[in-house]
Amino acid sequence: MTAPATPAALTAHGWGWRYATRHRWAVRDIDLRIEPGERVLLLGASGSGKSTLLQGFGGVLGGADEGETLGALLVDGRSPTEARGRVGMVLQDPDTQTILARVGDDVAFGCENLGVPREEIWSRVRQALDAVELDVALDRSTAALSGGQKQRLALAGVLAMRPGAILLDEPTANLDPGGVEDVRDAVAAALDATGATLVVIEHRIDVWLPLVNRVIVLGAEAEGTVVLADGSPDEVLGARGAELAASGVWVPGHPPRVPAPPVSAPGDELVTAHGLEVGRRRGLAVAGPFDLDVRAGEVLGVTGPNGAGKSTLGLTLAGLIPAEHGRVEAHPLLAGDAGSDPMRWSSRALLTRIGTVLQTPEHQLLAKTVREELAVGPRALRLPPDEIAARTDDLLDRLRLRALAEANPYTLSGGEKRRLTVAAALATRPRMLVLDEPTFGQDAVTWAELVALIAALRDDGTAVVAISHDDAVLSALHARRIEVGR
Repeated sequence: MTAPATPAALTAHGWGWRYATRHRWAVRDIDLRIEPGERVLLLGASGSGKSTLLQGFGGVLGGADEGETLGALLVDGRSPTEARGRVGMVLQDPDTQTILARVGDDVAFGCENLGVPREEIWSRVRQALDAVELDVALDRSTAALSGGQKQRLALAGVLAMRPGAILLDEPTANLDPGGVEDVRDAVAAALDATGATLVVIEHRIDVWLPLVNRVIVLGAEAEGTVVLADGSPDEVLGARGAELAASGVWVPGHPPRVPAPPVSAPGDELVTAHGLEVGRRRGLAVAGPFDLDVRAGEVLGVTGPNGAGKSTLGLTLAGLIPAEHGRVEAHPLLAGDAGSDPMRWSSRALLTRIGTVLQTPEHQLLAKTVREELAVGPRALRLPPDEIAARTDDLLDRLRLRALAEANPYTLSGGEKRRLTVAAALATRPRMLVLDEPTFGQDAVTWAELVALIAALRDDGTAVVAISHDDAVLSALHARRIEVGR
């Protein structure tokens, strides 16, 4: 790779940002400097402002019509919008960075906008795809990629630009364990070749510790954002590990609490699959055949590599896409008078029977405020206003969303959006839940709370299908596992 002229310096002077649709500051009065070539792991509890800070350096927060700003944020002494091409960023949701219809064109997009000579662009594209080990054809449809593959695609687009600073917001959150190491190694190779500055946000930090030389921990307080700790990994995580773990930071050697085992054996079958093959395009099965059952009071854990069809299996079991071959059958205990095929149920029939949390939270956000989002399902069921209010208030408290009740859901952090979509699925009290990466973006405290909530639902008789790369989640829930292979 061709090295940039110099690695970039990132500076915040009393900087703050508040979205126009939120009452509180996402970040306020933060001061820090990241020297050229430093490799920084940025930590903090969910909602502490990590993503907002990174988006500020990346120049993607928007203008005055989208929010209010304080102080200064600088890349090489200039505003981020003036330092065009000096920063490359991978956001929490790779779908927001997928621009073009074909893989090769999408990776080339940033280079083209920077005016890279045409003859050099395609060699960069191929090198970047090789670096992240995304082994697909250049003309492959980006819409056909799995969530994990899209994360690799977004990273490839950044690497192809060869920026002075690489900013990564949970780049491995939806990757299988092998993919996590592949992406980390790809980033390491890019840094070694270019000397670029690195800032990476990741809740599960073990994989990144060998790569970084500085750890910054942010904390949210009433009057602003504070730097709770700043130093070498040993200084921060060693000397203050217990304190940081209690605040929600994932610290090696300080595991979160996990719930007790199930209080009783699994109950009756609610859904069974017979010879089930699944796919998202008619005539193209990607996984199966499966013969499986989903039982009341049990967690069925779905594992497997990226692109194997795990999410597609979940959507099929949830009655949201049709089976390619075989069938999904809902038993009378779940179906009632709605019939045995969930794909034929009406939306209202699904609401109280099968709730679904998609891998990408933005794909199921509908309302203008968090409170209204939680009320969407109950309103569709035509519940009385006092019952809607009671359910909404209960979920705001249980999922730690009370302070965000009037915020626009799209301005929440990735972890907050995940808790919101889980809460919205619970609002209609379905008998079965399909959860795709339910703990994505969570700090140690909210991870433990979500796992405890799922365990409580299981013990109350809810059937849960949990699709996850997080082995700790499935272990904590004592899940019965099935692996979806390629």
